Amino acid sequence: MKVIGILTSGGDAPGMNPAIRAVVRTALANGLRVKGIRNGYDGLMKGDIYEMNVSSVADIIHKGGTILGTARSLEFKELEGRKRGAQILRDYGIEGLIVIGGDGSFKGAKGLSDLGINTIAIPGTIDNDMNYTDYTIGFFTAIETVIDAIGKLRDTSSSHGRAIVIEVMGRNCGDIALYAGLAGGAESIIVPEHEFSMDEIITKVERGKKRGKLHHLITLAEGVGNPYKIAEELEEKTGVETKVTVLGHVQRGGTPAAPDRLLGTTMGARAVELLLEGKTNLAIGYSNGKLIEEDIEVAIQEKSKFKEELYELANNLSQ
Repeated sequence: MKVIGILTSGGDAPGMNPAIRAVVRTALANGLRVKGIRNGYDGLMKGDIYEMNVSSVADIIHKGGTILGTARSLEFKELEGRKRGAQILRDYGIEGLIVIGGDGSFKGAKGLSDLGINTIAIPGTIDNDMNYTDYTIGFFTAIETVIDAIGKLRDTSSSHGRAIVIEVMGRNCGDIALYAGLAGGAESIIVPEHEFSMDEIITKVERGKKRGKLHHLITLAEGVGNPYKIAEELEEKTGVETKVTVLGHVQRGGTPAAPDRLLGTTMGARAVELLLEGKTNLAIGYSNGKLIEEDIEVAIQEKSKFKEELYELANNLSQ
């Protein structure tokens, strides 16, 4: 193998740049050439590919987002599109490809592997919804962003004696709401993995109100419930003024936290090693304190590993 490619796909995540840096410099140290593919699979279909060198990844380890850019491609989702993508890679002399992204990106990597392109996938998504791995790149930074917001919202909530519903990202995975809620001291955590009871939330707010508590914070994973309806019902039944804060895409940005820099760096270097070993169709993960590899198809289908013990702990601590 003489030439490898790298692309980032799907939603951006802090820590992607450290992973790109590790891929490029590990490859160059092993005598490989590296070609960067701009804007994910869309850039691949357009042939937006360029040669990378040591300077290409200088001074990026601390930067959020991805220097390669990211975009989705409807054309690539079709078999004929993937065939064309594989041929474009061959035309550029790319023998192995490293893909950084979430489950959709992984499916694309598997599709290329099925067409004879050696592919290795790295989990880059703030949602932490790739269940074969304990953590994904970007998750820890997103948590820190939410915790910072929780601290500031607690200040204003206490000043006015309010409750605040804080909607965070996560789609079908409640890890951001759970980890940030637990670390930030939220009174209630609403996640898709558990049915939530408005009666229980109301009881907690009323109990806190009776003992003089001035703030009531609720973290809500997006898509579980309408935050404005929850706030309206809570205010109506408790008499506590309730506001809503939707954090949105601020959770995607920012300087990557140390764990995300370390995950990105170690996973990026390992991805190059696997390509040099002739491996393909593998997803790199992190489990029980060490890097692991899993078949991409198995990685995509892995069942949820929601941390029930953390959810129970959060409930117990918020009495």
